Amino acid sequence: MTIEDFKTLMNTSEYDFLRTNERLGSRIMLLGLGGSYAYGTNKEGSDIDFRGVTLMAPSDLLGLTEFEQYVDSNTDTVIYGFNKYVKLLLECNPNTCEILGLDPDQYLIKSEIGQELIEGSRLFLSKRAIKSFGGYADAQLRRMQNAIARDSMPQSEREQHIMKSVLNSLEDINRRYEGNAQNGIRIYIDAAENPEFETELFVDADYRHFPLRDYNNVYGAMLNVVRDYDKIGKRNQKKDANHLNKHAMHLIRLFMMGIDILEKGEIRTHRVEDLPVLMSIRRGDYMLADGTFSKDFYELLEEYERKMDEAAAKTTLPDSPDMVAVERFVERVNRAAIEIAGE
Repeated sequence: MTIEDFKTLMNTSEYDFLRTNERLGSRIMLLGLGGSYAYGTNKEGSDIDFRGVTLMAPSDLLGLTEFEQYVDSNTDTVIYGFNKYVKLLLECNPNTCEILGLDPDQYLIKSEIGQELIEGSRLFLSKRAIKSFGGYADAQLRRMQNAIARDSMPQSEREQHIMKSVLNSLEDINRRYEGNAQNGIRIYIDAAENPEFETELFVDADYRHFPLRDYNNVYGAMLNVVRDYDKIGKRNQKKDANHLNKHAMHLIRLFMMGIDILEKGEIRTHRVEDLPVLMSIRRGDYMLADGTFSKDFYELLEEYERKMDEAAAKTTLPDSPDMVAVERFVERVNRAAIEIAGE
């Protein structure tokens, strides 16, 4: 599909919400391609995803309303409110960084303020990209390895994999509450109480004056990992192989994007020069007949891990963004949002 095809699709009744929703319409700063069409790794039958950013409403900034994002599940469209988008961008969240790294012809909507946001993308970049892109890549690797392990690993060994995934999913919570002796959670493996298991995961939790919403996040994060493993035996092998190859491709892609940010201070979502490697992984060229990955793939992975480490050691990006400059930019954009509403 060409960008004109996407624009034609955007103007169909299925996407009327882009024009009729009071949060969207002329308030959309950016709207572009997402997912495989954004990366260039699309193939026949690939999902069409749109991702964007919209200005805040005056009532969000001066009144009592709140807005984080608009999601249309039917069309796989996600449009972030500007303030939430900036917060995610400051953490170098890969999904939000991608919106600013598209090629010019991959945008469906781009206002003057949206163009300023693209041109000022470096303002938001910092060494936080080491953790965010490395963390996302690590999650992809674990997802891939865990899916392979489900059918082949002994139950006790699989329990170790689950524990690693649970601990990683709780990393943000642990970081936020580090040093608070009143609050703590311990995940460990012990002899199973479940008669079908040899060993089993257990949790000891001790929380005092802990925000209820965060506690819900803790429980939800652990439960989601365990539920994912409970899907054993319910997998379509061909479909699963496609998913594994896709996870492997995204693992390498995340390293590629993280390295660009750290080395060059730029976000490059459309991986034109890297497509031969990425598409080779997606096709399954690195997958063996037993559903595992070849030595060549893990050598490729080690090479990108090494490059990421080198880029992290040499990067000239600051430890954190210049918040004075960020606040100045955000204030100017939000002032413009109020003025636009008054016109």
